[in-house]
Amino acid sequence: MIERIWSGRSRLYLLLLPLSFLYGALAALNRKSYQWGWRKRWRAPLPVVVVGNLTAGGNGKTPVVIWLVEQLQRRGFRVGVVSRGYGGHAERYPLLVNDQVTTRQAGDEPVLIFQRTGAPVAVAPRRRQAIEALLAQGELDIVVADDGLQHYALQRDVELVVVDGVRRFGNGWWLPAGPMRERAGRLRTVDAVIVNGGQARPGELAMRLTPGEAINLLSGERCAPARLHNVVAMAGIGHPPRFFATLRELGVPVQREVAFSDHQDYQVEQLDALTQGSSRPLIMTEKDAVKCRAFARPDWWYLPVDAAFSDEQGRDLLSRLTARIEYFRQQKARG
Repeated sequence: MIERIWSGRSRLYLLLLPLSFLYGALAALNRKSYQWGWRKRWRAPLPVVVVGNLTAGGNGKTPVVIWLVEQLQRRGFRVGVVSRGYGGHAERYPLLVNDQVTTRQAGDEPVLIFQRTGAPVAVAPRRRQAIEALLAQGELDIVVADDGLQHYALQRDVELVVVDGVRRFGNGWWLPAGPMRERAGRLRTVDAVIVNGGQARPGELAMRLTPGEAINLLSGERCAPARLHNVVAMAGIGHPPRFFATLRELGVPVQREVAFSDHQDYQVEQLDALTQGSSRPLIMTEKDAVKCRAFARPDWWYLPVDAAFSDEQGRDLLSRLTARIEYFRQQKARG
């Protein structure tokens, strides 16, 4: 139902407009309070890149963060990542992610980023605390903030916004009548707009999510997704239909599709029930897999995806970030 409302296919959004106007007013007041100096922003002693979005729901933001971290690491830069850790509940913050930290503590996205990149990752509602915790562990050249576009208490050097190229901004209204955290005009102030799928517009960076081989949660075995038979597919991400569509494009014979809410906390009995005790394989997103490894069954698989840009656009984006890092290094050397 909420998808129909946000997409503009249902006029029920009219009933929610009073709450949306309130949300929009509070969001604008929050941003202006920092712009006008009523509240102070904190400047980190190194460049900060924020990867965020204007809408609620999955746009492909975390794959972009992973791509950025991996590309910068390959160029010899020391990269740290900070996150709010949605879905996690730690006893205290900031929380440094390591092999013992669970998704229930840190949230699924920080654990996924840590496992994929090996970069130091810190979680805290106040991103300043997360950055300070990272710097206390060692030197860094740059920090990438997973989400946090609306966290204006943190001053940032580069803002990247990821947009779903198919859904775009739905009906264009603020939450809860629409999917917007901020209105589309905010795009005029960011450094780059990255469009995931669909058709990129002039000035936007086209990105796509490319799937890899299916990976077994227990054994690490890899195989072509289409080799799995009578599959049950599940996804607990911001926009599950994208995952199911990817499986169909790969020729995976899916018998049943099950969508869960984003940041869903799973129980083994809950997932066992999906295959009803049969030998049918269960395939999920990598974001789901980080929450299920501790109790995985032998025939559970996940499908990793990677963000991919054209060579020219990818090089241009990375050159801008590299230039920012070098500028900070020069300023630091001058004292």
